[in-house]
Amino acid sequence: MPYGITVRGVHTSFKDLRTLLAKATPLRSGDELAGVAAAGAEERVIAQMALAEVPLTAFLNEAVVPYESDEVTRLIFDSHDKEAFALVAGWCVGELRDWLLGDEATGERIAPLAAGLTPEMVAAVSKLMRVQDLVYVAQKISVVTRFRTTVGLPGRLSTRLQPNHPTDDPVGIAASMLDGLLLGSGDAVIGINPVSDSVSTVTTLLRLMEHVRLRYGIPMQSCVLAHVTTQMEAMRQGAPLDLLFQSIAGTEGANASFGVNLALLREAHALARELKRGGIGAETGGENVYYFETGQGSALSANAHHGVDQQTLEARAYAVARHFKPMLVNTVVGFIGPEYLYDGKQIVRAGLEDHFCGKLLGLPMGCDICYTNHAEADQDDMDVLLTLLAAAGVNYIMGVPGADDVMLNYQSTSFHDALYARRLLGLRPAPEFEEWMRSDGWQRLRRAGQPAVLLPSTVVV
Repeated sequence: MPYGITVRGVHTSFKDLRTLLAKATPLRSGDELAGVAAAGAEERVIAQMALAEVPLTAFLNEAVVPYESDEVTRLIFDSHDKEAFALVAGWCVGELRDWLLGDEATGERIAPLAAGLTPEMVAAVSKLMRVQDLVYVAQKISVVTRFRTTVGLPGRLSTRLQPNHPTDDPVGIAASMLDGLLLGSGDAVIGINPVSDSVSTVTTLLRLMEHVRLRYGIPMQSCVLAHVTTQMEAMRQGAPLDLLFQSIAGTEGANASFGVNLALLREAHALARELKRGGIGAETGGENVYYFETGQGSALSANAHHGVDQQTLEARAYAVARHFKPMLVNTVVGFIGPEYLYDGKQIVRAGLEDHFCGKLLGLPMGCDICYTNHAEADQDDMDVLLTLLAAAGVNYIMGVPGADDVMLNYQSTSFHDALYARRLLGLRPAPEFEEWMRSDGWQRLRRAGQPAVLLPSTVVV
């Protein structure tokens, strides 16, 4: 169905919703690479004006990726909550934007709307918003999840402690863990990206973190970011797995490039819940057991984008995440590279869009505020995004030693960056973790002072 608008006596038409969404997207290199971006600023503004007038019901009648051939599209349409949608059913995209920015749209009123919004609706409204709009609306919304800590409460900022090591050396990992824990990092998760995607490596690293947790009484959850099938086998062999990790994307084809589909994710979810390891709600096999990572450009890099702009596809990945009620969702915003987000300006905008869209869809959003070394970005850009996201109420950020990940070779945020954001805005860690930092367990860890004390006797150094 074509969508058009007349501006200064000139009528411009866009052939379908997919084209209109792409043309209305703020400039980014990935859309230019895909050949879907607006030809220039004038066409982009005209597309945004046209998009503002599109009824929200149009998104329920026209799929941007075919329903018949894509299971993510089927999930979006088949799980849509018509009752939750009733509040906004008569509105257009521009009216939804105006309402979200108004005083009537409190967090309590926005939250029930999540199930009635599709990712495409949310992506559309984000394209009409300035940076301050994305920050202002997102800070109204709190999405709280629980495992052994409670993440996402107002006035709190959590971190993922990321103690990666280029050879999976337990001593090096333990040193980073010790540094991070003593600086108040790790209350969202201690998550290790392993070099080796093997069951033995995953099990060793999980046992290392479990040893630390039990020895020092730390309210924390651990995760090893291997492929979901590797983690499933580790669980079957008795590994102490807390959170189950997987990268996901917004189309069936992109998820296939990650080696996953919805059925596999459901199987893994059920297996992790059966462990009942979470301290909060563990007796019922609490649902918040997934840790998902996403990023704009993943579908394009897999040649599975269907001509859809990368920001809309990122929002579609959140439909997959929402289906599993995850503990954490992390947009790794600048990690994929400058082919998709060219410079600091594009990274900042994308990070705020992702956070806004995820929260509006009811997800516990964190952000890896990061860039690769060949992007036109630097740590000043990351400071800007960090400050804006902290003001917007992001659930958690990364804690990487020195902000320099020596295994993945990219730049992120440090333990000290989290302390800056907390002190600047009066934010605190998760309540259970904050209480532990006043405990004897934290004092014993502080007095130990050497990473070797974190190693279980089963680890060969």
